[in-house]
Amino acid sequence: MSATVLPEGDWIRGISIRQPYAACILTGAKTVENRPVRWRTGWVLLHTSQTVDRPALRDPLISRTIRDRQLITGAVDGVARITDCHQDPEGTAPYSQWAYPGAWHLVLSDVQELPLPVPARGQVVPWKPTPDLLERVLQQLSGFRP
Repeated sequence: MSATVLPEGDWIRGISIRQPYAACILTGAKTVENRPVRWRTGWVLLHTSQTVDRPALRDPLISRTIRDRQLITGAVDGVARITDCHQDPEGTAPYSQWAYPGAWHLVLSDVQELPLPVPARGQVVPWKPTPDLLERVLQQLSGFRP
């Protein structure tokens, strides 16, 4: 692992995202993730869940975004920072073309894709990565500075 000094305590969580939405985030095009509840800001491991939303593959926005990308499942594929979590005020235009009405919008930045996905099991709720998983991820991100 790099010589990066990591913050103490509970500084990173995992977020499991279905494909093809995770691939859209990793391309940098999708900067918002929709959730039914508020999340805290901070760093997250981007984990691809085991399932693929097949109907979503026919959405032109998604199909253009993920063209020629492999849809990895069941692995940590990258890291990102949640910089904001909000809902659109009622009666206003959506925050983003990726934002679902009524959902909490997790605004993502500093997305970094891993060269090699790290197989892992995720959870529906924010989950705490094991030290071994975190070490395997950070080995691939030499320039990562939390």
